[in-house]
Amino acid sequence: MITFDPDSLTARIAELEAEMGRPGFWDDQQRAAKISTEQSRLTKRVDRYARLRREYDDARELLEMDGELGAEIGESLAPLQRELERLQEEALFNGEYDAGDAVVTIVGGTGGTDAQDWAEIVLRMYLRWADDRGFTTELLEASPGEEAGLKSATFSVRGENAYGTLKAERGVHRLVRLSPFDQAHRRHTSFAQVIVSPLLGDDADVEIDEADIRIDTYRASGAGGQHVNKTDSAVRITHLPTGVVVQCQNERSQLSNKQTALRILRSRLAELEQERRETELAEERGQVQDTGFGSQIRSYVLHPYQQVKDHRTSYETGNAQGVLDGNLDPFIHSYLLASAAGRVE
Repeated sequence: MITFDPDSLTARIAELEAEMGRPGFWDDQQRAAKISTEQSRLTKRVDRYARLRREYDDARELLEMDGELGAEIGESLAPLQRELERLQEEALFNGEYDAGDAVVTIVGGTGGTDAQDWAEIVLRMYLRWADDRGFTTELLEASPGEEAGLKSATFSVRGENAYGTLKAERGVHRLVRLSPFDQAHRRHTSFAQVIVSPLLGDDADVEIDEADIRIDTYRASGAGGQHVNKTDSAVRITHLPTGVVVQCQNERSQLSNKQTALRILRSRLAELEQERRETELAEERGQVQDTGFGSQIRSYVLHPYQQVKDHRTSYETGNAQGVLDGNLDPFIHSYLLASAAGRVE
């Protein structure tokens, strides 16, 4: 099990600072920026741990002086526990892109209007979760459904470890409920696929051959308001070799939309390469991976009972509405720990 180790982090910070102090360090701007960013990130992490340790020690001393304050002190320690869990999560982020930003695409699956409505609910769930975590989000594209909901949506998530955290959510999410779009009010099952990619910079080493892409422009249409900023220059790019389709209609100009769409495409292609490597490793271990619509990672049941269950870790809760309102941290934390321990495929 990988755990948070302040001593090893402190030693790593010392190594980085020694490197930063060498003559000619800034001659290679790209390498220097990478090292300084890591030094800053680890220093903040160690400082957070030191602050939490001080607050815990203060609470323990107060409890020793006045045992009647136990309940009140216990409540004050709850936020410390959550932050310690996040520090523990961060110790698991050792992938190439884990520390960086993410781009998330939600696609409605089978189920017609119910699936499109479910895709919109999933979007709302992640935007609320990201806001609670202190991440910054930007909606890049939202394609409205014919009657309600969304066919697809893409948004960026910026903040430390955004990709490392959100990649725990990759896969198919299944909803079971009484359909508000069925006159007979029957129970329906809907699916939405969540695709998470690292949001790469313009200098990313992912080459795209112009001959491999088809670019279409169109006018954004639909609900507007909170989902779609109407433009006359929305861009859709299809990567012909892989079939990956990305869209952007958020920017004011066609050129800006094209640049953003190309950046999303580079991110998606980088994610496909990551998945290819993971598949090869899984095959070497004798595991089988399936990320299609038939392999849901989590079920959200609203009828005949209330339950959200992750099929990879078996973590579950009866507070389905709380999860849909953005309380995803317990699911993400459980998955990251189980994945680090080799208990999930």
